[in-house]
Amino acid sequence: MEGMPHPIPRTVEEVFNDFKGRRSGLIKALTTDVDKFYQQCDPEKENLCLYGLPNETWEVNLPVEEVPPELPEPALGINFARDGMQEKDWLSLVAVHSDSWLLAVAFYFGARFGFGKNESAVKVCSLMPDNKAPHTFWVRHIDQAGT
Repeated sequence: MEGMPHPIPRTVEEVFNDFKGRRSGLIKALTTDVDKFYQQCDPEKENLCLYGLPNETWEVNLPVEEVPPELPEPALGINFARDGMQEKDWLSLVAVHSDSWLLAVAFYFGARFGFGKNESAVKVCSLMPDNKAPHTFWVRHIDQAGT
């Protein structure tokens, strides 16, 4: 991820909008763009990460080189396990790691507001209309009853 081209969220609403955008991008990578995502995760390449971006897009890229990084880093090396697992299992593994990263980014931004406001941001992110529990991805396989 080249630097951080997106503005830093400064309110609870901005953190929530950042969360929603990144979440939408990750979901696209793991569902509608899955073939493109799979191809970009070549095990012959270096340690790759899946980034969800606030503008509802995604990218597969190397981790940032700056230390410490501007944001929490997503799971490193998602491409290495790709050919050693069944595709649906690999996608589930990436989804779980992406979910953790997404919440880490929201907490990172939310921590700037203090405990009360941070708690509000987490509650808002947890209770999105299509969530049935306080996490982002329900790891289900499309080939299992189409859900």
